[in-house]
Amino acid sequence: MDETRDEQITVIVKYRDLEQTFSGSINDVWVYVNKFFGEVMPAFDLIRNVILTVDLAKLIEDSKGVIAIAPEGPELLVPKEKLTDSEVLQHYLLAAYIGFKLGRTTKETVTKEELSSKLGKNMKITATRLGELVKEGSVIKAEDGGYKISTIGIRRLQEELSAIKSEIW
Repeated sequence: MDETRDEQITVIVKYRDLEQTFSGSINDVWVYVNKFFGEVMPAFDLIRNVILTVDLAKLIEDSKGVIAIAPEGPELLVPKEKLTDSEVLQHYLLAAYIGFKLGRTTKETVTKEELSSKLGKNMKITATRLGELVKEGSVIKAEDGGYKISTIGIRRLQEELSAIKSEIW
């Protein structure tokens, strides 16, 4: 087990006469500090309205039951047949993103070959779907040759997650 996952940290934020202390795991404190800046401080609230960000805690909650991060890598918990090929690819990339943000995977990108295997389709179909997703901005082709979900792709997918859950269950 990775020892850094068990480490506890404390962060104190002071702004004028406002002071807040956050303690916990590195990931939890990161989420709390970001939430503090986004919800408590009005100047940051204005910025938050024009900057697209991802609330990792909410994303994880919204994704529960649809994707998982297994020791072997990202996994889809819903039947692939219930989703389009593009949705399957995006969900695997979303799981890779979450796994990376939580320190459970070493990278947030996934190769075309891995995605083709996960999709269960040939490389041509996978490449076509990835090309469409890149063109619409939901997926980014990374410098390492792999693919990752974009921030706007996360936002769009997060909006669709509740509909996907209600169709499946």
